[in-house]
Amino acid sequence: MLVRTLFLIALSWGVASAHALTVEEARAVALGETDARIEALSKAVANADDKTAAFLQALADDSVKVAGDKVFIVKDGKGIDPVSGAPVDIPADAEDVVSNNRMRGELDTALGAIRLFSPNAKERAASVKALAAEPDASRLPLVEKALQSEQVESIRAQLVLARAAILIASDDPARRTEAARSLASSRDPATKTLLLARLKEEADPAVKSALEVALRQVESSLAWADRAGQMFSGLSLGSILLLVALGLAITYGLMGVINMAHGELMMIGAYATYVVQGVFRKFFPGLFDWYLLAALPVAFMASALMGAILERSVIRFLYGRPLETLLATWGISLMLMQGVRTVFGAQNVGVENPSWMSGGVVVMGALQLPWNRIIIIGFALAVLAGMAWLIARTRLGLFVRGVTQNRPIASCMGVNTARIDTYAFALGSGIAGLAGCALSQIGNVGPDLGQGYIVDSFMVVVLGGVGQLAGTVYAALGLGILNKFLEGWAGAVLAKIAVLVFIIVFIQKRPQGIFAVKGRSAEA
Repeated sequence: MLVRTLFLIALSWGVASAHALTVEEARAVALGETDARIEALSKAVANADDKTAAFLQALADDSVKVAGDKVFIVKDGKGIDPVSGAPVDIPADAEDVVSNNRMRGELDTALGAIRLFSPNAKERAASVKALAAEPDASRLPLVEKALQSEQVESIRAQLVLARAAILIASDDPARRTEAARSLASSRDPATKTLLLARLKEEADPAVKSALEVALRQVESSLAWADRAGQMFSGLSLGSILLLVALGLAITYGLMGVINMAHGELMMIGAYATYVVQGVFRKFFPGLFDWYLLAALPVAFMASALMGAILERSVIRFLYGRPLETLLATWGISLMLMQGVRTVFGAQNVGVENPSWMSGGVVVMGALQLPWNRIIIIGFALAVLAGMAWLIARTRLGLFVRGVTQNRPIASCMGVNTARIDTYAFALGSGIAGLAGCALSQIGNVGPDLGQGYIVDSFMVVVLGGVGQLAGTVYAALGLGILNKFLEGWAGAVLAKIAVLVFIIVFIQKRPQGIFAVKGRSAEA
């Protein structure tokens, strides 16, 4: 422990200025007794550069070999000189460098120290997080030195918390009290665990009181973060339900068709995305990150074309017969699923996120909002805005609204209602394809993809009001948020049951849904 403390103190004062790794330093760190290696490590890291960091990382990963007095980094089966970085041949008699647990601990500390003073803010933040996760009194000089030089306020705040996590075990009651007050601002679940553990051991009444106050504040912050996470999950689920239900709101509202194949039209959009991904991977690997932009119109057109074919070949002969339409579309859904199984196989296929949809945004401490779900929420709003513009501002939208409100009068005014039916059904199917494209970025793509959303999408349409876009929005987002909050309270199964009961009761009280269709023939 004394060697490590002295090493950290020396390191914390010298890590800011770098010099190139030398052959002698690499040899001394890799070979010899543990004490000698640690002493050499402290000298090498005190003025470390990028090559030193790479060499130490290779040692930590057991990717270093020695042959005589020569040292090699092994990467992908090839040798690299740790000093020059040039490729070298590894002798046949080269042996692995073996590090015991003590040496591994020193390597981890050294790597954390190097990153703590890195010019890259992300590396510094990651290093602070690692130090805070394992509080160690021997690292206090390093953290305090980093506090003096850190300019980024968010990283400084994390360093303060890391320092407090170390001081909470101090022998000085005043420092423990100070640490408890500092930790009260933390939103990390690990801080709650740390405070609980310390509270069990604390004997000083004043410190114990400070710990209890800090624990209550941390628990309150975590509770708010949990609520925010549930709200975001609800919005995410609601945006998916909105995408799935938008197309159904048009077809069901316009033609009264209970389209049980709507989920399979969504599945077609997801598989179209998978095919476009394969094309980009094979023919345009350099543009792979942009395959999703190309997949959007392909998914829309594939599902829209299938929807137009279904309307022209089957559904148009069943208008006015809802039971026959339900049975026919259910049979079509089974045929589409079997067709996909024949072409792509029964197993799920993998659809990768582009790099710009990977990762997430960390807010309120431990709460991370994934980029793919954030983008899907924005995409759902964009599709909604496009649909609202099309319905309200275009000639097709005018005809759709006219046929929805009063089909006989629209036909008398010269509107080709049969053609409008086809266009509207194709449009609703295309939106289902867009929903499938979006769903491919957050879940598995398989033949049964649509089955998990068809019932929920019908509930959204009925609750919102048949043919009403505004009602669809309110119903989708409301059900999504309600479902997630109920899941946190009662579990997933009971939440589904509660939502279903709520919808049944609501429809009993208001059969037309949240928004009723307005028109000359609509009931008051």
